[in-house]
Amino acid sequence: MGRYLALAAATVWLCGVGFAAAADDPKPDLVPLKLQLPRPMFIGTPVNLKTPNLEKPSKERRPDPLVPAGTTNVALNKPVTSSDNAPTLGDLNQVTDGDKEGIEGSYVEIGPGKQYFQIDLKEPYRIYVIVVWHYHNQARVYRDVVVQLADDAEFKTNVRTVFNNDDDNSSGFGVGKDHEYIETHEGRLIDAKGQTARYVRLYTNGNTTNDLNHSTEVEVYGKK
Repeated sequence: MGRYLALAAATVWLCGVGFAAAADDPKPDLVPLKLQLPRPMFIGTPVNLKTPNLEKPSKERRPDPLVPAGTTNVALNKPVTSSDNAPTLGDLNQVTDGDKEGIEGSYVEIGPGKQYFQIDLKEPYRIYVIVVWHYHNQARVYRDVVVQLADDAEFKTNVRTVFNNDDDNSSGFGVGKDHEYIETHEGRLIDAKGQTARYVRLYTNGNTTNDLNHSTEVEVYGKK
């Protein structure tokens, strides 16, 4: 059960998370990824969130994804830049500092409109799972969540989109096939399919409460 035949174009769905093997990573031993989650910040389902592309909230605990043995959070304490390098609240290094509680002082706020946070992993890693926490102190939906990988800091070389819930192409990356979602303490788990990259860029375009953009924490699980 913990093994599968690696084919460049094959994807195996395990615990609800697709994992694509690379051709040079044959038959990896898969283990559950035990995420350390912050405590819930709100209870119940919010009402009157005006969004046409919202997924139905689940009442069940998200299952642990299966990843190759030795996979770790390679984003921890790595440098962060942004399209807005003068945050109105917090510091950019809070995006990867390990604090995902969502309380006052644990998140960073940047300006309105389409913005991004960018993580430099310092060297290329094969990336399997990305977990994103925006502001989860209050039930809200962030608009145009787009997550991309690239080989260079300017995002001109080998750019790949691993998540896109922009349903009208208002952010200019094409119409996304992913759903909008309500922020919770679980964060959003994104399957990166074992792709190799050094840089991770995470876009948002305001939210259902205001037009500002926030990040509490981003974890990138991979290995060399």
